[in-house]
Amino acid sequence: MNELCFTGARRLARMIRTRRLSAVEAMRAFIAQIERVNPRLNAIVTFLPEPALAAARRLDRRLARKDGAAGLGSLAGLPIAYKDLVDTRGIRTTRGSPIYHDHVPAEDALLVARLKAAGAITLGKTNTPEFGAGSQTFNTVFGTTLNPYDPGTTCGGSSGGAAVAVACGMLPFADGSDLAASLRNPANYCNVVGFRPTPGRVPSYPAHDCWDTLAVAGPIARTVEDAAFLFSAMAGPDPRAPVSQPEPGRRFARPLGRSFRGVRVAWSADLGGLPMDRRVREALAPQRKVLESLGCRVEDAEPDFSGATEAFETLRALAFAGKYAGLLKTHRAQLKDTIVWNIEQGLALDASRIARAQALRSELFQRMRAFLERHEFLACPVNQLPPFPADQPYPTEVGGAAMGNYLDWMKSCYYVTITSHPAISVPAGFTADAPPLPVGLQLVGRYGDDFGVLQLAHAFEEANPAWKRRPPLD
Repeated sequence: MNELCFTGARRLARMIRTRRLSAVEAMRAFIAQIERVNPRLNAIVTFLPEPALAAARRLDRRLARKDGAAGLGSLAGLPIAYKDLVDTRGIRTTRGSPIYHDHVPAEDALLVARLKAAGAITLGKTNTPEFGAGSQTFNTVFGTTLNPYDPGTTCGGSSGGAAVAVACGMLPFADGSDLAASLRNPANYCNVVGFRPTPGRVPSYPAHDCWDTLAVAGPIARTVEDAAFLFSAMAGPDPRAPVSQPEPGRRFARPLGRSFRGVRVAWSADLGGLPMDRRVREALAPQRKVLESLGCRVEDAEPDFSGATEAFETLRALAFAGKYAGLLKTHRAQLKDTIVWNIEQGLALDASRIARAQALRSELFQRMRAFLERHEFLACPVNQLPPFPADQPYPTEVGGAAMGNYLDWMKSCYYVTITSHPAISVPAGFTADAPPLPVGLQLVGRYGDDFGVLQLAHAFEEANPAWKRRPPLD
């Protein structure tokens, strides 16, 4: 049963469709894994085993009929637990906030409706920090989610519950979202894959700001192939999301094999001088040779990220003011201090600062675009330090440098966010700590070339078996 939980999602779906494995057998295996592992790590915060088993039984009855597989979605029979920021009809969605402790949405978010249509069966919800703010998964509703490789450390965030559940075989894959780092950071800390796609690739509805291109949804999985498999069901246009990309999601279900001989890859150890923990440098240094072994021409280079901090912090603060200023007036005492700070930063902005941030973001996009015309990909760290203590809200220093606020340590991710280019965190190695802690490699591609990023990550993964090292769960 344990090995079944670590079987690839694409293979599991094929086994269920061809009746080599019943949907009920698969669901019982994942339920048993959650019951065994989750009490120690707190990744799944709403657990719905009986409705999930009922849905699995209905699927098995359908598959027993002649032509029962006709018209089935690609994810039929696979369990999923949605990030607790995502609205699920009839299922509590707290957003990690005591304000929404008993909130039960009346409709599914577009993402949920899409994955249900593809056949995924809802098994619960995964933990997230309050309103997804901060790359450390804790809140006053459900508590802290712990890292399965060292439960004394953080799993990252904000899709921390999702990453832990996938790493531990509690789910075959999971959805997540990423504004600063929230798909890449927890995937990095949990030795799984987290993919931040080009904005608009996975449309969002309902949304406070339907024109938003900073926050995106994407997949988390144990392998790049499974991330692409889930992504193919998540992606595709929707008329309610005006920034959605026009290509259908099915294009991402194609085989990922590709030759990278002669492909130019820029290698940056610190993205132009960011503080970097020695353990991250040591774990990533050998990965350059892995890329070279694929035939890549790897060269030291990085784009000019001047203005990235100002642009990102200003536009993030503006978004927080737009979404949460009303809650600051009515529920200030129930908001964590970093959210209060971020909202107040947004409320203090004037038109000139907002206009300057938008101009800086445009310049950053054009510089990254031009840079990636010379180099097809950028390889760099995901995080500037390995997992830190789980009782620490955020790092206050990295590599001897003081951090000015709760966002500063995420620059290696949000520098990429502000350029709007697709990026993935792929398992790369482990620190020399006891116990060893995961370290991922971030691969960034050209705007819109989500498939190319998945292809390079897949090739890297085949050459580097770090992803096969499971957390010590027994």
